[in-house]
Amino acid sequence: MQQHELEQEVKQIIIDALQLEDMTIADIDTHAALFGDGLGLDSIDALELGVALQKRYGISLSANSEETRRYFGSVHSLAAMIIDLRQQ
Repeated sequence: MQQHELEQEVKQIIIDALQLEDMTIADIDTHAALFGDGLGLDSIDALELGVALQKRYGISLSANSEETRRYFGSVHSLAAMIIDLRQQ
């Protein structure tokens, strides 16, 4: 799967996992921050999203890892993380 396709899929997972019924994948900027001023997610959202990504892609994430926190910066970085973890 190419990066762009994966980014679109991750956006849909965000919408589904966090029940953002009023949003579409077009509403989520691939490079915008997921937390704070960007999409406005919080720590509970991060946990729910992490579980959804682990289930969907069969990856393992460490909630306390600084590297994992960096990956949760944007849709683009999440997609890159998934690609990296699936190649290991």
